[in-house]
Amino acid sequence: MSAHKIGSLLFCPKCGTLLVLPKDGESTVVCEQCNHEEPATSYEGIEITTHSHPDAFPSALRQKRKTQTKRHDTGDHGTLVSEKCPACGHLQAYSKEMQLRSADEGSTIFYTCSSCKHGWRVNN
Repeated sequence: MSAHKIGSLLFCPKCGTLLVLPKDGESTVVCEQCNHEEPATSYEGIEITTHSHPDAFPSALRQKRKTQTKRHDTGDHGTLVSEKCPACGHLQAYSKEMQLRSADEGSTIFYTCSSCKHGWRVNN
């Protein structure tokens, strides 16, 4: 019985658990669930490719960069910025910045989706 291959992943033929890559010099890989031993040669010829969605790893720097790409809009709405709405996924929102906490702490940015009017806030 040999491991089931799906793309670049190998699964245990007995219990279906994802098998880990063999370390250098290892001749077998042991399933963490059922202790099935799979030969390391099962990994030969497999090309491993990974892709990450841009929003998969939130970053404070990316967040600041996004809020700086803005244009001023007239009225009481605030500033129109490139920000993804967590409710509807629209890519523009109005933002207003306020100092709600003590002076030695960051400000709070209030967002309102320009499409669905959903509101949320981020502590800066």
